[in-house]
Formats: sequence, C-alpha cells, structure tokens
Amino acid sequence: MISIKKLGPGLLFAGAAIGVSHLVQSTRAGADFGLGLLWALLLVNLFKYPFFQFGPRYASATGESLLDGYNKLGKGVLVAYFLLTFATMFTIQTAVTIVTAGLASTLFGDFISIQSWTIIILTVCLAILFFGKYKALDRLIKIIVITLTISTLVAVSMALFDFEKALNFTQRLPENGLEIGFLIAFMGWMPAPLDISVWHSLWAIEKKNNEKEYTPKSALLDFNIGFIGTIILGIGFLVLGYLVMYESGETFSSNAGVFSNQLIQMYTRSLGHWAYVIIGIAAFTTMFSTTLTTLDASPRAMHRTLELLSHKPFKKGYLFWILLLAFGTIFIFFYFASEMGTLIEIATILSFLTAPFYAIINYALISGKHTPKAWRPSKSLHVLSILGIVFLIGFSLWYLMLI
Repeated sequence: MISIKKLGPGLLFAGAAIGVSHLVQSTRAGADFGLGLLWALLLVNLFKYPFFQFGPRYASATGESLLDGYNKLGKGVLVAYFLLTFATMFTIQTAVTIVTAGLASTLFGDFISIQSWTIIILTVCLAILFFGKYKALDRLIKIIVITLTISTLVAVSMALFDFEKALNFTQRLPENGLEIGFLIAFMGWMPAPLDISVWHSLWAIEKKNNEKEYTPKSALLDFNIGFIGTIILGIGFLVLGYLVMYESGETFSSNAGVFSNQLIQMYTRSLGHWAYVIIGIAAFTTMFSTTLTTLDASPRAMHRTLELLSHKPFKKGYLFWILLLAFGTIFIFFYFASEMGTLIEIATILSFLTAPFYAIINYALISGKHTPKAWRPSKSLHVLSILGIVFLIGFSLWYLMLI
C-alpha cells in the first residue's frame, strides 16, 4: 500500500484534470443529455488511459521526461510539440482561469470585476510557484483533491436520496452539428487533454528528485489512483447535472460569473443552504488547483523543449514562459470574459483534434528502443493503445467531416 506522502504526480494529474472537464463539461452533459453521454465518458477515459499512463511510466523507468523521448524520436516531433503547445496554451489557461475568477466573484463578492479577480488569482499562483515550487504544489494538491472528492460524493448521494423518479440510463448519440460539437468538446478534456502526459512526466522527474524511493511501480500506482479518481468524479458531476437540472427548463449561462453561481446553487439544492460556503470553497479550490497546475506545467514544458532544441540551458527560461503565459492569459481574458462557453468549446475541441498526435508519439516512444524492455507495454496495453488511436482519429475525422 502506498502512503499519502508518496503520492504526488498522480494527484497533480488529478488536480489538473478535475477542473473545466468536470465542473463545467460533465455537469453540462448531465443537464443537457441526462445520463445519455455516460458511454462517451467511459469510452474516452478507457481509450485515453494508455497514453496518459505512458508519461509516468517512461519518466520513472528512464529518469527523463517525455520531451527528452520526443527528441530521440526526431527533432521534427519536438518542433511539432512546441508549435501545438504554443498554439493552445494561452486558450487553455484562459479557459480555466475564467471559471476560477467566476467562482471567486461568486464566493468572495463582485465588488471588483472578474477581470480584476483574474489578475489577483494569477498573481497568487505566480507567488506560490516562485517561492514554493514543486513541494508547495505537491502538498497543496493533496488537500484540494481530498476535499473535492468528499464534497462531491456527499452531494451526489444526497441528490440521489431526494430524487423521486426512476433513473434513466438510455444512451444517446448526438444528432446535429451543435450536439456533435459538444460531444467532441466534452471528450476533448475528459478527463484531460493528452498533452498532460508530458506535464505528468515532468512532475514525475521532480518527484523522483525529491523522493528517491519513487520507483516505476510506485509511479504507476500513484497515476492509477489519480486517474480512477478523475473517472469517479467525472461520473459524479454528470449524475449531479442530471439529477438537479435535466428537463428543468434551466440552462447554464456562458457568462463566467452567472455560471459559477448556478454551479454552487446546484450543490446547495442537494445538500441545503448551509453547505453554500463549503461547496463554494471546494469548487473554487478545484479550479484554483487547475489554474495553478496549468500555469506551472506549460512553461515548464516549453522551457525544457527549447533547451532540447537549442542544445543549451536557459536559466531564466521558465520565468520567461510563465510571465508570457500570465500576461497572454490576461490579454485574452479581457476580450473574452463574457464568452466563457465559446472559449471553453474552442479550447476543448482543439485538445481533442490534437489528441491523435500525442497518442501516436507516446505509443511509439514507450514501445520502442528508448524504453527499457521491462517497462514496455504488455500485449493487452498494446491492443488498447491501438484501439485508442483508432478511436481518437475516427471521432476527429467524423467531427471534421460534419463541420
């Protein structure tokens, strides 16, 4: 049995994943489709699983990140990663920060604008990352994930207890362009974008440097705990959206502040008004953890990528990228704060369309000569990986043909 102290990157993965995909997309799926998209949630988690797992597997087995592995596959792979990340990192960061700022405004008061809350939140995140570094992330995320898990499971249980109708498990396949667009967006960040596998490998290296007993075996157990947690909570949010909002005539707003208030009210309908502050804080800390982990991970990845491409170290590379990401986020936020729904849809669809790229290169790396034989995938994992690549390419082509 692994101790809570030895858990780390797996919970950071969960902290990054349990955010927009769960609080926003899963809840909306339940509110709009009932339990009809449960099939999509389970399938996309199953078929993405190998490619997420390959991050900590490769890092703990080789002592280097996936980025180092990409470089061994060829400079073109690393250049492609750099371009894809640069094209999506600002949109992703803005999408998660918008929801966090909306929750802050709802909880702590709208006496200042959501734009101002954004600047405050990003400033606090920067302070934590500059002064606390990886250890602060590692400790904070454990508290946040445990808090959210307990509060969500209690909320679902209470909502089920009060639900008087029979549960309808009829599954649905989206019928029009709008519904298909939502399906792709829903799967794009469920449980997270595939490029988080790169972040996970970087966190695993940090953990290995701080915890010498962090072996490939413990890394995989750590990951599996975090991954299973994201699935359980994804189902929990989908069920909660179904129980509280399905066929109620109410729809979620695309405005960050209004949506956040609707989200917290959804919880309090199940638990009672006494839980408003508790649930609000749990929801806020969840989104804050996502904002914090994404703000750390993208600059960390871009910094390492440039070092590998240029063959020389950059002492201030992380600082440059994190400040660029923070200011870029603020710039986009000021223009799109009222279009939270659109921004999230763009970010999530982009993530799904780029997923086949990450799936293919992660599979090629973990199956090839650069990974020790003892830690290459089993036959069953090989089969699941191939099926996963076909699934991701198939749904991407289906979407592109219909738009």
